[in-house]
Amino acid sequence: MDYFLTDEQKMLKELARRIAEEHIIPIRAELDEKEEFPWEVMRVCGEAGLFGVSIPEEYGGSGGGVLETCLVVEELSRGCVGVAVSYAASSLCAYPILLYGTEEQKRRYLPEIASGRKLAAFGATEPNAGSDVAAMQTTAVKDGNGYVLNGTKQWITNGGEAEIYSVFAVTDKTKGPRGISGFIVEKGTPGFSFGKKEKKLGIRASATRELIFEDCWVPEENLIGGREGIGLIIILRTFDMTRPGIGAQAVGLAQGAFEVALKYARERIQFGQKIISFQAVQHMLADMATQIEAARALVYSVARYIDSHPRTFSKEAAMAKLFPSDVAMKVALDAVQILGGYGYMRDFPVEKMMRDAKILQIYEGTNQIQRNNIALELIKELASRRGR
Repeated sequence: MDYFLTDEQKMLKELARRIAEEHIIPIRAELDEKEEFPWEVMRVCGEAGLFGVSIPEEYGGSGGGVLETCLVVEELSRGCVGVAVSYAASSLCAYPILLYGTEEQKRRYLPEIASGRKLAAFGATEPNAGSDVAAMQTTAVKDGNGYVLNGTKQWITNGGEAEIYSVFAVTDKTKGPRGISGFIVEKGTPGFSFGKKEKKLGIRASATRELIFEDCWVPEENLIGGREGIGLIIILRTFDMTRPGIGAQAVGLAQGAFEVALKYARERIQFGQKIISFQAVQHMLADMATQIEAARALVYSVARYIDSHPRTFSKEAAMAKLFPSDVAMKVALDAVQILGGYGYMRDFPVEKMMRDAKILQIYEGTNQIQRNNIALELIKELASRRGR
């Protein structure tokens, strides 16, 4: 289908696809098996300018938006979601600074992220604050011209590998969710350490660790936006910007799994004929192709909508994460089914894709939470119409 991409967007998409073909696909099985962080691929992405696609030119980026990020993420995910999320996590960290940071913060940190010289990460989730992010317990207590952070963040993508972290902590417990603030914390800051690298079902190429803060002093100029109490707003707004990127990961993974299944179905012979001649397999492939195209159309549409509408878009962002991630899980399962016994073996990539797909329904808000968000926005819209 023609999604009316500009020449620049087509070139960006092709560049990301070439990186996936040349630098990710040949080593994805090894990265998965060894649970090895893809530093070489990150270097290639940095040299290609991919880390700056959604960062304005004045801060060292190329001035694109959510759509450009989705185009890159989709193609990298077609190769490996574990690699793609390692790339995408830097954008997740950059958005709080880009959307709410002071001018000094933007000029200090965004060029480092845009160039790929420093990897970045986002720290909100805690052991007892996952979907309920407002229940976080990490604290930041004012101390002179800075803040002392204490607490733990859990399941942080790029944890330990990244140099720059957007971290959220409670600065005023009496204010509940309005007492949360954001901070920029650099690796190497005294009192800031990391837990063990987690052993995961999928996305094993990515690094997932705890962030541990023990009397970690951060200067007040690292308070995102220069004011307390806007942390939860920053988190929610950031997720609205990045959830279509999860949808793009899902589209890329599903496309990759579909291509493997289609190729196999055209080659595998049973009962004297290629299995693609069987209607049962044809119907599976037809459904897979249709669902992928629908998911891609939704992601691109929502990304364009976000880039052109400077207002709330929580409902649309949730939809762009929910539907494609469910599609990715189904397509990956169907790909394994089409390959049969071979699909269950590590010699073929669909086994890995099936494991990788599950996280897309979990991180950045489970799909159950996305449904809650969508329903809440629908209720608000209905009340608004009745009030006219």
